Amino acid sequence: MHLFSDKTILITGGAGGIGRASAQRFLEEGANVVLSGTRRDKLEAVQADLDPSGERTLIVPGQIATREQAQALVAAAVERFGGVDVLVNSTGIFRPVPFEEQTEEHFEEALGSILRPTFWTSQAVVAAMRERGGGAIVNVGSMWAVDAIATTPTSAYSAAQAGRHVLTKNLAIELAADHIRVNTVALAFVETPAYERFMDREQALEVLDAVGPFHPLGRRGQPSDVVEAILFYAGDGAGWITGTTLPIDGGVLAGRSPAVHAEVAAA
Repeated sequence: MHLFSDKTILITGGAGGIGRASAQRFLEEGANVVLSGTRRDKLEAVQADLDPSGERTLIVPGQIATREQAQALVAAAVERFGGVDVLVNSTGIFRPVPFEEQTEEHFEEALGSILRPTFWTSQAVVAAMRERGGGAIVNVGSMWAVDAIATTPTSAYSAAQAGRHVLTKNLAIELAADHIRVNTVALAFVETPAYERFMDREQALEVLDAVGPFHPLGRRGQPSDVVEAILFYAGDGAGWITGTTLPIDGGVLAGRSPAVHAEVAAA
């Protein structure tokens, strides 16, 4: 029996590495999948590859930066498939830039690609999930929201991802009465097309090869390393789990320095 038969999954950032891999697994488990993203051609390519007939997928191109845009996205999902059971917030642009060189464009890019879509789409999907008797929101977060990494200065990205992490706890509490669970996976270096936004493919692979030893498990991540955790959080097996963050990072955060307790700092 498929785990997500008759379920509808809405994935923002659906043409990205994590979004695409998640869509494939949800389709394999019997779900209908709605893919949102800013690039129509990329979404069409994913649909053509994963569901050529288009019977179990819907693509909704366009930016999700406002409340109205998010509501329109959810309305399209409900019109096509009758409701929404799972939301995967997988948008984001990773762009290392030193703090003093960050511009308003960099800051707005981070907010517009990470925090605004997460906030507004999560809000828009609540009513649809409530009608289904509950649901699950899975946020694709980042270890950069937990710890700073000296070699990758990402203040704007990290701040936006930290907002995504904090929303996880706030929404978990607010939506618990509606049986809507909210959790986050926090990723380290995962091989996705995201790195090709600020370097060419050959350079991106060189960087990803170089950071392999940074992870205690000795290699960078693959989308397939991430999607099983997303499916777990989305499914009934995680029915008593909400408000949590799960590092999927090859062990990086396990080896980082813990925060100093206030009493120790004051001693």
